[in-house]
Amino acid sequence: MFVGPTLAKTEPQLAVPGIRVCPPARHGDLFDSALRTSDTVVLVDGVYHQALALRHKEILAAMGRGISMIGAASIGALRAAELTPFGMLGVGTIYTSYVRGEIDGDDEVAVGQAPDGQWDALTWPVVNLRHVLHLAQAAHVLKQDRAAHLMDALRAVYYPQRTAAAVWAVCRRQGETDFATWLAGRLDQNRHFGDLKRADALTALRTALTGWAQPAESRPAPAVWETTYFCRWSNTFARTTVDGLELATEDRLVYQQIFDPHFRERWTAYLEHRSLNPADGPVLPLDVRLAQLTGGDVPAHQVFHPPLDLRDEASVALLMEGETEQDRQAVAQYAAALAQIHRSRPGFSTDAVRDDLTRQILLRVWQCPEADFDAEASARGLGCGARAVEAAKRIVPGFLDESNERAEFGHAC
Repeated sequence: MFVGPTLAKTEPQLAVPGIRVCPPARHGDLFDSALRTSDTVVLVDGVYHQALALRHKEILAAMGRGISMIGAASIGALRAAELTPFGMLGVGTIYTSYVRGEIDGDDEVAVGQAPDGQWDALTWPVVNLRHVLHLAQAAHVLKQDRAAHLMDALRAVYYPQRTAAAVWAVCRRQGETDFATWLAGRLDQNRHFGDLKRADALTALRTALTGWAQPAESRPAPAVWETTYFCRWSNTFARTTVDGLELATEDRLVYQQIFDPHFRERWTAYLEHRSLNPADGPVLPLDVRLAQLTGGDVPAHQVFHPPLDLRDEASVALLMEGETEQDRQAVAQYAAALAQIHRSRPGFSTDAVRDDLTRQILLRVWQCPEADFDAEASARGLGCGARAVEAAKRIVPGFLDESNERAEFGHAC
């Protein structure tokens, strides 16, 4: 269950055996290898301001591989309303309001959240304020026109600033002190009074515990979600645990492409593998396919550029055939060096690493003349020199650490 701050960590229902509680969902979380076919994911909360939001294609892919998805209360309700036709189950009042078009936009459920991994909500979401105003009308504390006017004033406050203090201040400015007093009294009696998001989240949790599962016939087919973007994301988040080290598969591959002196042969073997196992079209040996297209005068790596799928174990095994334990240790050290740079320099991006420095490192490692740089990059499956430079920037901090060249790195970024 991806939740926080809609439900507190101390919520008793979250302690039920079999429930795995995760922080608010973000881009990449559904690629977690711990998620298995037949699991049920309850999506309640997610980030979108301080990190990339969970994409629709990620949810579709999870459902496509047999994971049941339930959404409610917050971004879960919004995503469920958008993906109901594909089999995602939405529950709760907020979800229903999205489906009916009574509300739209993520600003309805957005809240400011405490930093440093805490789950506390610091602000009031629009859906809860609207619900409280409806309850006030039912209790004859507010008339409809005054409630609507107060709702407009409260909604005009930017969501990270819509704290309890801000709500009371708006009520005073609007002359609604009786309502503010009534609401404060209700909250003193029940701190969850009017918390529509919490009620919907608990409904979703109970639904999951009943054993609901998405019918197999409603699972979206790969054609719905298997896009170029999705493949890029899946490669980015592919991870493997080897020798006790959890490593990004993409980092392992880039390390081999740069440092394995025999990777040219491995890339050719991979192209042969793809030629004999095409996604579509005839099965042909690589030399036959090459002869049909070029007469055989052009190297295969300059003609064929198949996309990599790092979920394909056969391809990964082929490309990593020359990897050693020392290589994996180096990959871990390089990843740690990059992580340290990110921690010490907020906002750092590998885009800041100088192209010419990265190019010089590659030329040094490959021991090739400048004129052969593009050809060498292509033969190693990196496409061209410019793409090789972009791919290699992630190893620069670790490489310079190894080479005792941190002073040079300081001038590179």
